[in-house]
Parts: sequence; C-alpha cells; structure tokens
Amino acid sequence: MEKTTPKERLREFSAGGVVFRRIKSQGKGADEVLWLITKVGYSSRMISPATWRLPKGWLDDAKDGSPGPLASGILKAKEKDLVKAALKEVAEEGGVVARIVSKIGTVKYVFSFKGKNILKFVTFYLMERASDLPDGFGDETSEVAWLNFTMAKEKLTYSGEKKVLDQAKEILTGEKSKI
Repeated sequence: MEKTTPKERLREFSAGGVVFRRIKSQGKGADEVLWLITKVGYSSRMISPATWRLPKGWLDDAKDGSPGPLASGILKAKEKDLVKAALKEVAEEGGVVARIVSKIGTVKYVFSFKGKNILKFVTFYLMERASDLPDGFGDETSEVAWLNFTMAKEKLTYSGEKKVLDQAKEILTGEKSKI
C-alpha cells in the first residue's frame, strides 16, 4: 500500500480595508454611505475574474513575488505593519487614499494552492475615503464599485467578506462588535 503524506500547510498574513464614503443626499435626507468593492483583474493565484472582494493583500512581498517575511510569519508583524499594508492595498486595489477609522478584526480561513494548504489571517480596518489616486487602481483590479450596503454585500463573492462588511457597518453606526 502506498504511503500518503498530508499536504504541506503554510501560514500567510494579510491586511485590508473596508472603505466607505459619504455622499450628500439630494434634498433633506441623511447622507448616503457607499462601500468600495473591487473586481479581480490579473491574479497569479488563479482567482476567477468574476470575483468581487474587499481590497486586501500580503503584509510584504519577497523579491520573487512570494509572501515576504512578515506575510509568511517568519517575522512577527506589529500593528504598524498591519496598518501600512492595509493602506497600501486599499491604494493599489481600490485606487483611493483612505484614513483608518477603526480596526475591525482578523479573520482566518484555509485554502489550497499548488498542492499546499494555506492558513490565511487577514486583518481588516474600517476606513474612510480621503481622495482618489490620480492613476486609479493597479493591475490586480479590473473594476471598482461604490455601492450602498445591500448592493455591496450582494455583490461580494466570499461569505467571510460579507460578514466583515456587516462588522464594518456595525462599527460605523456605533454598534461595535468584533469578528
């Protein structure tokens, strides 16, 4: 009988943002809140181009395009590393400059890639859009959308990110809870 070996399990650490902006309402109603979601463009991880997600990414990259020492857990990340990565990913994937309002929390999930199981930790921050970047978003994104809460939640591909969006809305409306 052939001996089987379990898939190798790696850890990855990422950060991202749940970005909102307020739009003045037409008339006397309250301002409308819109949420930023991004559609996948180029992806070396073979994510479907129909995937809509929140902007997020590795804490750092190695020169060969793999996760860097912070993203792979070789070095322990500090809060400032998480913040820096989250703001960078929102700029690259969302095409906006944002300011952090609050930390939402860290989610974890497992996925497989090239025969390896990867335990992924993603720390999300609630962010408010400050301005658009002149060059827009990078090549990992094919499209961005600013949608009301209901439409953004419906369009997001991953159920875990829908829960993160719920948490962001709760924090924004003053009903704080953690993931």
